[in-house]
Amino acid sequence: MIIKWLSNAAAFFLYLISLLPLRVLYIFSSLAYYIVFYIVKYRRNAVFENLRNAFPDKDLEEIKQIEKRFFKYLADLIFEVIKLLSASPEYIKKRFRFVNEEIFREFEDKNQSFLMAVGHYGNWEWSAITTSMVTKAKPLIVYKQLQNKAFDQTYKRIREKSGAEMVEMTQTFRKIIEYKNKLIFAVFAGDQRPTGNGSYAWLKFMNQETPFFTGIEKIAKSTNYPVIYCDIRVPKRGHYEAEFIKITDNPRETADLEITNAYIRLLEKRLNQTPEYWLWSHKRWKIKPGDIK
Repeated sequence: MIIKWLSNAAAFFLYLISLLPLRVLYIFSSLAYYIVFYIVKYRRNAVFENLRNAFPDKDLEEIKQIEKRFFKYLADLIFEVIKLLSASPEYIKKRFRFVNEEIFREFEDKNQSFLMAVGHYGNWEWSAITTSMVTKAKPLIVYKQLQNKAFDQTYKRIREKSGAEMVEMTQTFRKIIEYKNKLIFAVFAGDQRPTGNGSYAWLKFMNQETPFFTGIEKIAKSTNYPVIYCDIRVPKRGHYEAEFIKITDNPRETADLEITNAYIRLLEKRLNQTPEYWLWSHKRWKIKPGDIK
């Protein structure tokens, strides 16, 4: 009971903070960066190790500069997500540009549902809010349920404010079949670390053997829904661009792991160009082959 009350109180406090203009929140973000990076040193060892292993050809000074830029962006990301508690979808849409949203017209004209692969790159939360505003297809966002029920409900409410529907990972295929007669697209963040649930494969990613969920590929081949990748760029602070890249129109004609590998290579290309906007603080490579049962 006490935990629930504290969680609700924390959520309300964050809502009050979200009412502040974004330019003010960025002042807090800059302060948070110095505290997190220099004083708390939050996961700095893990971030540094991840960057060093991912970019073996970069020298020490370059790795340190990427590390600093990452933590500055992580602070921005936190306050941008907080802003979602009160911001309208229209407010967020003004800061999110879609380079080729006409790709959706192709699917809409044929009443063809499709699948979308994304990474934890840029502000994927803002992307979830705004993408549903540029297509008639109903978005199903695949996610892993949070242990804290209060924050899980808040998280769902944020993402569903523009018409999306959150779908727990284990219920994905059932939900897609439920909507088989409607125009939908399901969004999969395939770069999160597997924990033992679901199917996965070990693949080379950023110069390291990395486990990846293969759920999007299995569902694509089962439904034969086309697969596209959402490539996010960060032109300047608080502004984003998304370009949609088609991976395949006919999943059943692809080779085993072809879709998963295509997604990985696209994400890897983006990371090699501007690495600081990916979630390096996650212990993505903590586990090794054989650790997941």
